[in-house]
Amino acid sequence: METGLLWFCNWSTLGVCAALKLPQISAVLAARSARGISLPSLLLELAGFLVFLRYQQYYGYPLLTYVEFPILIAQDIILLLCVFHFNGNVKQAAPYMAVFLSSWFILTLQKWIIDLAMNLCTFTSVASKFAQLQYLWKTRDSGAVSALTWGLSSYTCATRVVTTLITTGDATILTRFVTMLAFNIWITATIRKYQKTAVKAE
Repeated sequence: METGLLWFCNWSTLGVCAALKLPQISAVLAARSARGISLPSLLLELAGFLVFLRYQQYYGYPLLTYVEFPILIAQDIILLLCVFHFNGNVKQAAPYMAVFLSSWFILTLQKWIIDLAMNLCTFTSVASKFAQLQYLWKTRDSGAVSALTWGLSSYTCATRVVTTLITTGDATILTRFVTMLAFNIWITATIRKYQKTAVKAE
């Protein structure tokens, strides 16, 4: 029973994450605008994904418990470039890419560095989600933000809570996923609220 549940959670998470950001990327390309998307939120999310992936690799955790993160990072980079492009300053993406690339190597130079980064990762991810919420509250407009993407993110966090409990039991990782699940649900509900408001206004 436990093995079957683990198999389902791992592979369904991978399947969802393979297309997780595609609705958001499609919405931005269709609107030819990044309106509603918080750049600080996206940068913080990318940083959180990077740290989380390095942490899992460093401690040799099972590949299936984090295999979706390279896919998520790639999709976030594409989305980030789209945001910079439609904001008219794509060249400004270069310094951020340089920082992320150098961080990939710096994180595992010492054990204390990766441990500290992972402990801060949850706070970074919370800051990312809160930045998106603040942006939505400020503009009262969901713009090109995809509720589907955030809803799918909620699902993947829920499945990762299950896989973490079954496999590693790592309290730091578990805390991160539970916290992210709550914020993802909150953001999805906020997006839906403003989408309904926009429809009524029309």
